[in-house]
Amino acid sequence: MTTRIIYMALIVAVASAAACRGTDAQSGGGAPVPFKLGTFERSGQRFVGLVLRDSQVVDIAQASAAIESGSSAAQTLAPPADMKQIIAGYDSGWRDRLGAIARQVSAASTPPAYAYQVSTLRTLPPVRPSLQLNGAGNYTEHTEGIAAQQRRSGAAPEGPPAPVAQSAPGIWERTPGDRRNNPYLFQKSPTIVIGHQDSIVMPRGRTNIDFECEFAVVVGRRAKYVPVERAADYIFGYTAHHDVSDRGGRGDRAMGGSDWLVGKNHDTFAPLGPYIVPKEFFKDPMNTRHVLTLSGMVMQDSNTNRMTHNIHELLSYSSNLLTLSPGDVIAGGSPAGTNIERADPRWMRAGDTATCVVEGVGELTNPVVAEAAVSTN
Repeated sequence: MTTRIIYMALIVAVASAAACRGTDAQSGGGAPVPFKLGTFERSGQRFVGLVLRDSQVVDIAQASAAIESGSSAAQTLAPPADMKQIIAGYDSGWRDRLGAIARQVSAASTPPAYAYQVSTLRTLPPVRPSLQLNGAGNYTEHTEGIAAQQRRSGAAPEGPPAPVAQSAPGIWERTPGDRRNNPYLFQKSPTIVIGHQDSIVMPRGRTNIDFECEFAVVVGRRAKYVPVERAADYIFGYTAHHDVSDRGGRGDRAMGGSDWLVGKNHDTFAPLGPYIVPKEFFKDPMNTRHVLTLSGMVMQDSNTNRMTHNIHELLSYSSNLLTLSPGDVIAGGSPAGTNIERADPRWMRAGDTATCVVEGVGELTNPVVAEAAVSTN
């Protein structure tokens, strides 16, 4: 199958998922209309928007005010300052209000003044997480590919088999027969999050910059010590994340040579978006395709069903370490296809365009640019 056919097939899947019907989460007023959520900028003003059919964006604050002015029985909701307020208040008013907005705008013969074409807006990161966690080594083919390349290069000669993993008391208790490693998570700084069409900046002097297209969970409410079987209750929705990675190393062997700050936390190394899909409108998070194209070439093509630890396990494990809050993000890790698995790597470089497509969410596209000269004045 050619690159173009693979890519077009995934776009069709994204469009089909956008048209799917949600559950009965929206009460009253007719059948639910599926929507996505995002943060946008128009004429220098930021607003939280409801996205219909991946093309129309409704200013939620203005639409909500219109509903309240038109009905004395409507619940009064404070205009949302950001996405986190929508997420935190979703079960206490915003779910029904957004459902009403989606139905009204979809049924209108003429779009209201507060509805815009997405092409006329700047798409910002849909949420600014206070905490961004990423799974590491969470796709079997990815970890096996890294190990195989290390053996080929002589960096990791063959040795005795690894010992069987043990429980980590207090944070991860394994069931009998579970031979997986424990979950592994690292942090990406919230300050490096960028949005759709924002530029990934190649840091000066760094050349081994890699791509990792990931499926991400947006936390819906405060979570601490959440059992795996209840993790779904703490999920608000899903989005796409590009875990841009610097594979160039730190240049010495301090602390064993591993440096997650250098590897994962340069400015702009955390594209997120373009939208969040509330969980009631998402078909199957445990079986979702995601693809990374680099300047039109398919570099990664996988599915969340290949995760070693699924999204519920990652959320549970995270909550055993630290408290999660509404709007926090947990990315499920990278599938196979990254450059550290390749004998002939194709690193990202200035002039490339990287697109992370998650089925049902949409396309997260970012141009890659060189870092401009930095003034010391």
